[in-house]
Amino acid sequence: MIRYSNQHPVTAAELARVFKSSGIHRPYNDLERLDKMLTGANCIWTAWDDEKLVGIARALTDFSYACYLSDLAVDKAYQKEGIGRTLIAHLREEIGDEVALILLAAPAAMDYYPKLGFQKHHGAYIIPRKAF
Repeated sequence: MIRYSNQHPVTAAELARVFKSSGIHRPYNDLERLDKMLTGANCIWTAWDDEKLVGIARALTDFSYACYLSDLAVDKAYQKEGIGRTLIAHLREEIGDEVALILLAAPAAMDYYPKLGFQKHHGAYIIPRKAF
């Protein structure tokens, strides 16, 4: 049975494992950077199978106007079980209806997010990070 939490601590090593196993493009070999990613986020929802991290939604928000969903990752062995949908539902409940949930989708996920109620927006811009 999958257990969801926004209180269960996550280590950089656990995050690296779920990033790598999910197929998401993240710097999973850089534990120091992953630790900063965890520390800097103010909304983290996790999915656990016993004590194994199998999914994460990591976000930054002001709890008033906007929330940026930085990462949604689910271990490939657990995908298509509704874990990503449930993580987003928990995050949306936490931030409330007055807060917009914003993300930049990977090309492979472009068809996934509309199924969860996201609307495509054509006015997004980005200054890319240096390669990791």
